[in-house]
Amino acid sequence: MDNFMSPIVGGLIIGLSAVLMMYLLGRITGISGILWGAIQPASMEDYVSRDRLWRWLFVLGLPLGALLARVLFDVTPGSVPSSNIPLTIASGLFVGVGVKLGSGCTSGHGVCGISRFSKRSMIATLVFMGSGIATVFIVNLVGGGA
Repeated sequence: MDNFMSPIVGGLIIGLSAVLMMYLLGRITGISGILWGAIQPASMEDYVSRDRLWRWLFVLGLPLGALLARVLFDVTPGSVPSSNIPLTIASGLFVGVGVKLGSGCTSGHGVCGISRFSKRSMIATLVFMGSGIATVFIVNLVGGGA
C-alpha cells in the first residue's frame, strides 16, 4: 500500500472499530479507559467477568493487529529515537498523568467523543492539537526541529 493510502485505510479501520465497539458492546473505544479498566485491582471474579475479558482481548489485540499488518502487508513501523531513555520514560509518565487528568486520551476524545458531539471531547481535542502545534512551533523556533 502506498504512503498516500495507508493513513486513509488506517483511519477508516479506526472509525469502523469505534462504530462496532459502540454497536456491539455499547462502549467507547478510548484506549486509556479500556487499559485502565483492564489493570484496575479487582477480585478474581472481576478478572474473569465479561467486562474485564473484552478489555484484555482489546489490549492484546493492539500489538497483535500491528504484527498482523506487518506480516500480511509488509507495513514497517516508524522508528522511535531512544537516545535519551530517561527522557522517554518521563515523557510517557507525563502523558499517562495527562490522560488521567483529561479523562481520556486522543483516541477516546478525538475519534469517539467528537463523533458523539461531546463538548468536553471537542475542547479536549482542540487543546491536544493546539498543544502539539505550539510545541512543534517552539521546537522549530529554537532550532531543535529536524
